Amino acid sequence: MPDLLLELRSEEIPARMQRRAAEDLKKLVTDALVERGFLYEGAKAFSTPRRLALHIAALPARGEAVREERRGPRVGAPEAAVQGFLKGAGLASLDEAQRITDPKKGEFYLAVIERPGRETLDVLAELLPEIIRSFPWPKAMRWGAASAQSGALRWVRPLQSIVATFGPETETPEVVPFAVSGIAAGTVTYGHRFLAPGPIEVRRFDDYIQALERAKVILDADRRKDVILHDARDLAFARGLDLVEDEGLLEEVSGLVEWPVVLMGSFDDAFLDIPAEAIRATIRANQKCFVLRKSGSEDLAPAFILVSNLVASDGGLAITAGNERVVRARLSDAKFFWETDKAIRLDDRLPKLDSIVFHEKLGTQGERIARIAALAKELAPLVGADPALAERAARLAKADLVTEMVGEFPELQGLMGGKYAALQGEHGSVCAAIEEHYKPVGPSDRVPSDPVSIAVALADKLDTLVGFWAIDEKPTGSKDPYALRRAALGVIRYVLNGLRLNLVNIFDAHSDLVCKSINATASAKASPGGNAVGHGRGLIDWGGRTADISSIDLLAFFADRLKVYLRDQGARHDLIDAVFALPGQDDLLMVVRRVEALQAFLETEDGKNLLAGVKRASNILRIEEKKDGRAYDAAPDSALAASGEPAERALAEALAGAAATASHAIANEDFAGAMRALSTLRAPVDAFFQDVTVNAPDPGLRENRLLLLNALRAATRAVADFSKIEG
Repeated sequence: MPDLLLELRSEEIPARMQRRAAEDLKKLVTDALVERGFLYEGAKAFSTPRRLALHIAALPARGEAVREERRGPRVGAPEAAVQGFLKGAGLASLDEAQRITDPKKGEFYLAVIERPGRETLDVLAELLPEIIRSFPWPKAMRWGAASAQSGALRWVRPLQSIVATFGPETETPEVVPFAVSGIAAGTVTYGHRFLAPGPIEVRRFDDYIQALERAKVILDADRRKDVILHDARDLAFARGLDLVEDEGLLEEVSGLVEWPVVLMGSFDDAFLDIPAEAIRATIRANQKCFVLRKSGSEDLAPAFILVSNLVASDGGLAITAGNERVVRARLSDAKFFWETDKAIRLDDRLPKLDSIVFHEKLGTQGERIARIAALAKELAPLVGADPALAERAARLAKADLVTEMVGEFPELQGLMGGKYAALQGEHGSVCAAIEEHYKPVGPSDRVPSDPVSIAVALADKLDTLVGFWAIDEKPTGSKDPYALRRAALGVIRYVLNGLRLNLVNIFDAHSDLVCKSINATASAKASPGGNAVGHGRGLIDWGGRTADISSIDLLAFFADRLKVYLRDQGARHDLIDAVFALPGQDDLLMVVRRVEALQAFLETEDGKNLLAGVKRASNILRIEEKKDGRAYDAAPDSALAASGEPAERALAEALAGAAATASHAIANEDFAGAMRALSTLRAPVDAFFQDVTVNAPDPGLRENRLLLLNALRAATRAVADFSKIEG
């Protein structure tokens, strides 16, 4: 079976775009082929700084013929319907259609469309130019004289050559005949820009990958990563050092070189006085180099690993020396920032935050810090923290934003603040809270355990959520510019570590403070003849639009985030819906414990059967309540039930005992015990539906049986709304 080789060679592609671009190329080409009926055995995409490549194995040489029957309108249908049918089927007139008789629907038109199989080479020549012209680069450019013309090719960097061959292994492949903006597909590519700049003739994928290797190009990005990582480890080990591994940096560096050569540089020991994180940030951000530490220690070594794209004649001495000069200059800057920042107390930096706008409707960073400090003080007793320490940490938490070091390296915010706080003699918990209050910043990031850190981190995230909810800046679809989903997930992870928080009460209380701050900001901006701005919760008015803070709406957002989190942990989203359907479920820790107990219960036979019985009862009640125009929500007549059929009497007795036991267990937060109590209802419920007619001829008996079903529904609703559970 023939294979396709496609290479798109250009000027240097930004490292961050390469892997995604390779996958996009594979998806676009393979999807287009499959849509046209061309199946294949396998496909793999590759990327280097100067090329995207695609290999598709075992494509058919020719597509199969297609026969399609397309049913049209009835004979005698309106002319518009007939013309639409002819156009869609590609027929010139009804003479080319067949008439088919359906015994039930009468006579109608049928078009039989037959398409002969097309040569794969022709199909590729048709679809590849379209894909190249419409390729979804995050950013693209035009170049040269053609760029002045409308419809000029846009590519991430100037496209230089295209290789496109198709054919079997046993024959010489053919060139796919197409051109894009004057660049014709061919069989010539080029290797490493400096080490092997001459042209290379390639035919098929095996030849191509070997020819590139000889021309000092490693095509596979993962193999380049392995070469860099293993060579760096070996070089560090030879010097008695350990590599500080960095997956993000490794991915980036592998996208900067086609032939990686690992070298080691050094810097003066005096720079080790700078915090290790600042050294790493400096060397990583500016030189794309890896730092090293002393073997068996967490202390950094005065050395770094750099990755060159050249095999230098002097063994890399000049390259290493050049990098050392730049690193020395950068570390000198970092040392200056460190020494300058240490001379100013964090408290003295706070006035600067009053002039930095956090958001045009939410006020300055200074105003936000005041809100966070107040909330942290209120949350402190709930999380076991000292209120004074929590308030102090919150006051200083953002002060490092105006330091020289964080100004140069924003990724060090929080961390540098904690170090500056320690230097000025702050309490250890205050220092930890300043450093950790942004955590967790991702699913793999740890959740701090110090109570003061927890109080400040929660206050920071909750103020963000309440504030943006107040100004109606909520996440929509895939857009979340203020990282509100991450903030909510952060709160959830803190809560699930064992915190008991009444979120609605917290939202309501903090909303008052947020709204006063927002109103003050709006009032300061309002023109003399503008809209009046009220003071207090829910009275925010900008240009005639009033926004209100809905704690229930914000809680629903938390519920959605909790679903995502628990689904990743293996929980069912419908069980979360079932628990949240109960009123007053804003204690997320208890929600999760209910869900866990409910999921375990529904995995048993008793649970599955009871769920079916409760759903049946709920459906009957829904139908009868709608028909009767009333709710059957009173308590059943126990005497009437006792005089009824044995199964009816048994269910009434079982309900009385199970409901009381389950209610007591829930009051003690023993949700597993509540489930065990409900499991005793399985047999009586099964017997009731088997032996008892709910819609009895006697109206009084019918009503009491419906009330008995409501009692069953109410007993289970003490745990969750079973009607929300799938299955």
